[in-house]
Amino acid sequence: MLVEKIHHVAYRCRDAKETVDFYRDILDMELVGAIAEDKVPSTKAPDPYMHIFLDAGAGNILAFFELPNSPPQGRDPNTPEWVQHIAFQVGDVAALEAVKAKAEAAGVDVIGPTDHDIFKSIYFFDPSGHRLELAAWTTTPEVLARLKSVAPAMIEEWARTKKPPRHAAWLHEKEFSAH
Repeated sequence: MLVEKIHHVAYRCRDAKETVDFYRDILDMELVGAIAEDKVPSTKAPDPYMHIFLDAGAGNILAFFELPNSPPQGRDPNTPEWVQHIAFQVGDVAALEAVKAKAEAAGVDVIGPTDHDIFKSIYFFDPSGHRLELAAWTTTPEVLARLKSVAPAMIEEWARTKKPPRHAAWLHEKEFSAH
């Protein structure tokens, strides 16, 4: 494969300082860089910005742009808010529960934990409205291999029918039966 890893993923934020504070206080991410210019280096367009870089662990960088001269950020009104999200892995379910408690103590609404069988997740929004997911693996390599083995057939069936194939329906049986 040509790509070695994702260098960074960048999103827009409404306020760089507020974003740094949130990710530091809730997720323990350290600010590792900031770049600010009056014009865009790639296009040379005049557009002041603050570009921040946060350490998301294991060499992963999460970045944001504050764009004070642009209209307020929006979201695609045709895409449900649960679809586009940033998912972070944590070490275990205890870490998931600890972040949930920390976030709720800071006044953040948290959904979950949700049981996906192979991992458990919590969901919440950052100050700019980006949906975040924290996930803790709860599976074995054998179960992941089973999931991988049915994936091609699921894609083919979905392409033909646009109806959810049932090859991996076992993933959410516990979650759906609980409600």
